[in-house]
Formats: sequence, C-alpha cells, structure tokens
Amino acid sequence: MKMHLNIATRDLDASVAFYSTLLGAQPAKKLDDYALFITEQPGLELALDFDKDANAPFGQHFGIVVDSPEAVEAQIERLNVAGYATDVEREETCCYANQTKVWASDPEGRRWETYFVHEDTEERDQDDAGATCCA
Repeated sequence: MKMHLNIATRDLDASVAFYSTLLGAQPAKKLDDYALFITEQPGLELALDFDKDANAPFGQHFGIVVDSPEAVEAQIERLNVAGYATDVEREETCCYANQTKVWASDPEGRRWETYFVHEDTEERDQDDAGATCCA
C-alpha cells in the first residue's frame, strides 16, 4: 500500500530539488509542468504540479516516520548538505510521545517533519505554556 499526495508548486525545479533531498530519491517522471516521485520507504507516490498561483495552506504539516534516531540524523545531514534550513528536536515530548525529529520547509512553505518515536508519554508537549509543538 502507498499513499498518494498531489502538491501544487510555483517553482517545480526548486520543489523537485527539495523533495529529492527529503525523500532521498529522484523523480520517476519529470516533465515541464509535472514530476512524480515513487518511493518504497516511505510508501509514497508524490505528484508535483506546476501552478503559478499555488499557495500552501497555513497550519498544516506533513511527516515521515522513520525506524531509528539514526535515520533522523541521516535526514538532518542530507538536508543540511543540500542547504535547507532545519529545526532539530532530540528526545523532546510532542503529541504524547518522546521523539527525535527534524523539520524542513518546501519552497511553498509546507513544513515536513522526519521523526522517530522513542516512547509514548502521558504529556502532550514539554512546553508548559500550552503551545503545541507540531505547529
């Protein structure tokens, strides 16, 4: 089973570069107005469509769950080497789980997290102010 996502982008080449880094894969298909990634880990078909008016919705994010904290560290390295800004959280509580994760944003501003869950927790977040960690 695979998940399919279709994402609109104002800059197809920049989005292909970002998602190639994020997914550790090259597109299976690349045309002037379309690119398609097909990956096994994660099981995903990601279609990118050129749309000069694309605008990422505010308040959403996407995630890739990995099998080890070392996989998160490898993602951090891959994103940093490619020059993408990252936010790293190591063994922090978020959404009722202790997690290690890295955040990066695509060219449209969509936030992506790559994360590993160390263990479930009773607390939602480490922040006592009530702000959610996933925003």
